[in-house]
Amino acid sequence: MNESSQLAGRPADSGTLVTASQKTKNGAATRAATLAPAIDVFEYSHGITVFAGLPGVTKEKLDIKVHDGTLLIEAEAVVPTPSELRLQHAEIRKPHFFRAFTLSADLDASRIDAQLRDGVLRLMIPRRDEARPRRIEVAAG
Repeated sequence: MNESSQLAGRPADSGTLVTASQKTKNGAATRAATLAPAIDVFEYSHGITVFAGLPGVTKEKLDIKVHDGTLLIEAEAVVPTPSELRLQHAEIRKPHFFRAFTLSADLDASRIDAQLRDGVLRLMIPRRDEARPRRIEVAAG
């Protein structure tokens, strides 16, 4: 993860995997996995852009929230099984993605722009107007 002064990430490393066995209604064991998506953060004078790798995630299975200065990204991937095939072995059937970040007070969370394309989430988070750099004119006199 590219660290930025504007965004502090939790969990620490991308690629973090947590698995847990769960029982289905008929008693069969399944494995649920929570993955920390890979993140890139780019900082500009007007704000930051965050890219998150979310392969197999659709817009309907993506949830982005901001609460008390924390940005939460949560998603579930859809891994289709072709109807003519029978699943013999699956280690991760429904990957679950989760990542949380503390946003700097300089960023305007009310104006986040989110786009999902080809498994990549792009979040553009602008700076608050008062936090943007501005040029000060000097009067001669």
